[in-house]
Amino acid sequence: MPDSVLKICNIEKIYGEGDTAVKALQNINFTVKRGEFILIVGSSGSGKSTLLNMIGLLDRPTKGNILVDGIDTSTLDDNHLSSFRNSKLGFIFQFSNLLSDLTVLENVLLPRKIQGTMGGAIEEARILLKTVGLETQMSKFANKVSGGQAQRVAITRALINKPTIVLADEPTGNLDSISAETTVHLLKSLNRKLNQTFIIVTHDRPQFGEVDKIITIKDGRIVEGELETSMI
Repeated sequence: MPDSVLKICNIEKIYGEGDTAVKALQNINFTVKRGEFILIVGSSGSGKSTLLNMIGLLDRPTKGNILVDGIDTSTLDDNHLSSFRNSKLGFIFQFSNLLSDLTVLENVLLPRKIQGTMGGAIEEARILLKTVGLETQMSKFANKVSGGQAQRVAITRALINKPTIVLADEPTGNLDSISAETTVHLLKSLNRKLNQTFIIVTHDRPQFGEVDKIITIKDGRIVEGELETSMI
């Protein structure tokens, strides 16, 4: 099992053509090790969300290569890329994006149903929901839980496929301060307990305290790759 779970090599993303072309990302290079807790920060329009879309294989770069678990994703066609993304990556968004007509447990199981690997999935989902403190909420419909609880469901859903990397786009942006603090604590706890790699886009860098690495994006470029001593 390789120590590096992600390698971003000379990534460039251009939107448009000719005189209207816009370079959203330029000369992006970095490596993520297994179990790291990483922040991507930058002002609005800096390119950080575009970068997350590249890492999440939701869009393809104009140039460069993205390697996940040693696999060069540029070699995958769209069908294989979709399957690879579902198995290797978990996603957490600012809004929990739960399906209101499904229970908490059913929402968590969705990625496994898509993957077609339901063997043992229900018990695994129950264990994860207990880990995040939702053992009493499993049978509730998603629209009957609080905002903070809904985000914990979304975190559990992101973990159910045992992904190589969990990507989070402003995971505390829609929460009150107490729920946001709880969510940050939970993410860090899961990072430690599961040796789970997290890459988080945020506009609120101080909220996350000490992390393994901070990647700062400005005008589509990395302007800082700050390494910190992990004291999570």
